[in-house]
Amino acid sequence: MPDETLQLILEEAREHMEKSLAHLKSELAALRAGRATPAMLEDLRVEYYGAMTPLLQLASITAPQPDLLIVQPWDRSALGAIERAIMHANLGLTPSNDGTIIRIPVPPLSEERRKELVRAARVRAEEARVAIRNIRRHAKEEIKKAKDEEHLPEDLCHMAEEELQKLTDAYIEKINHLLERKEADIMEV
Repeated sequence: MPDETLQLILEEAREHMEKSLAHLKSELAALRAGRATPAMLEDLRVEYYGAMTPLLQLASITAPQPDLLIVQPWDRSALGAIERAIMHANLGLTPSNDGTIIRIPVPPLSEERRKELVRAARVRAEEARVAIRNIRRHAKEEIKKAKDEEHLPEDLCHMAEEELQKLTDAYIEKINHLLERKEADIMEV
């Protein structure tokens, strides 16, 4: 496609779609599957010296076993605050503090809880699909505006719209694939 304006519109749409996909990946990573992963606690905020601070800035999080998370704060005075934040996060986890680290046993998921998590994953995937479609709609409007303002040929704009649709379909397919993998991960006993 020779027109630079249309190329820029498509490239911008691709970048936005990529950001939406990356956001979905981080959302799905935070959803608990059958195993303990540090991503389960990454979004947690802890009240530390009067400020809400991300847990990742206060401690390292590791998963040495599939059913155990270990939080090792860099400042031991933060242990109590981190423990309270984990308890209040409604993750269904009970931390135990030994004075230097916090151990968090991750109990196996019940069938009902697995189904709830699958529903939550589907909701997040649908939100990502809607975001991709909104990006497509915005890009189509930009193509039409460019056509009117720069008097671009009809067939060139039609080719750009076809390319945009292929891009949209590709990202929707990526979202579906991510969702399938996450569902299988959650339902695995």
